[in-house]
Amino acid sequence: MPLEPITPFEPIQTETIPAGSNWIAQVKWDGVRMLTYHDGNKTQLINRKKNDRTRQYPEFARLERYCSASSVILDGEMIAFDSQKPSFHEIMKRDSLRKELSIQLAIEQTPVTYMVFDVLYWNGNWVTDKPLGERQEILAQIMLPEPNVQIVQNVSDPHSLYDVMKQHHMEGIVCKDLTSTYLPSGKDARWQKLKIFHDLYAAIGGVTLRDGVVNAVLLGLFDDAGRLVYIGHAGTGKLTQRDWRDLTERIKPLRLDSMPFANQPERKKDTLWLKPELIAKVQFMEWTSGLTMRQPSIQAFVDGSLADCTWKQIN
Repeated sequence: MPLEPITPFEPIQTETIPAGSNWIAQVKWDGVRMLTYHDGNKTQLINRKKNDRTRQYPEFARLERYCSASSVILDGEMIAFDSQKPSFHEIMKRDSLRKELSIQLAIEQTPVTYMVFDVLYWNGNWVTDKPLGERQEILAQIMLPEPNVQIVQNVSDPHSLYDVMKQHHMEGIVCKDLTSTYLPSGKDARWQKLKIFHDLYAAIGGVTLRDGVVNAVLLGLFDDAGRLVYIGHAGTGKLTQRDWRDLTERIKPLRLDSMPFANQPERKKDTLWLKPELIAKVQFMEWTSGLTMRQPSIQAFVDGSLADCTWKQIN
C-alpha cells in the first residue's frame, strides 16, 4: 500500500529547559528535515514541505542498507559538515541540486549523514500512538549500522548538552517528553526546542551593491495584514562569491521603483528595491528592542514559499 506523505510533528520554541524525569534532550541539527517512506517496494525521501528529495540523496534510496523493516516511515534530519560542524549552507548544496551528473559528483564532494530520531510506521502498522520511549526501542531494533546513517542519541541532562552546544557554537537542543505520542501536522509543548542561535526564513526586499555585485540584502517578514516588515540587513555568512554573483543575476527582473517595506529600514542610501520573491535563511543572536536582528548571518538563499516568511515562525 503506497504511503502518503505527512507533515512532521514540530517542537515549540522555549527559553527554559523543561524539568522532570520523563524529559530527554537531543542535539538540534542544522540540516534539512527528511522523512523516509518505504511501502515494501519503493523508497522515497520526502521533506517537511512534502517535496520529494529522493533524487538529491540517492545513497539513501536503498532502505535495506540501513533498516531491516519490511515497511517503514522514518523521521530525521539530513546534515552535511563544513570543516567543524553541521552547516545548513553545506546541506543546501545537495538539496538544491537537480542535474543527475551534479548529484552523482556531490555524493563524494558533499557527503551527507542521515540523523534518524523517530519511527512513525513499522511493518504495516502506524506506531504514532505509542510513547516516544517505545518508538525509540523499535528504532533501535530495526536500524542497521552504517557510517552515514545514525540514530540521534538521548541525553538525560539537558543542561549539560546545552552547555556543550554553546561551546561548539551549535544551533541548540530539542527536549522531548518520553511519554509523548507523535502528532502528524502537530506542534505542541511535548517537544520543545531551545536555540542558541535563532534562525528564520525572510523575504529579500532590497539589496546593496559593491562594484556591481550584491554585497548585502535587506530582509523582511510578512505580518497578518500581508505587509512586509523590515527586520534587518545582512551581508555576512557562509556564501561564496559565486553565490553573490548568482543573486546579482536573479534580482534583475525584480527591480522596483519604490520601497516594498511597510516600515523604514535603517539603511536606505544606494539601496535597490526588489519585489519580495527571493528567500534567505538567516541565523542571528537575538532581537533588538526595535525588532531587528542582532548579528544576522546568511546561511543560504533557498527555494521556498513566501508563506514561510512570516512572524509565526518565531513562536
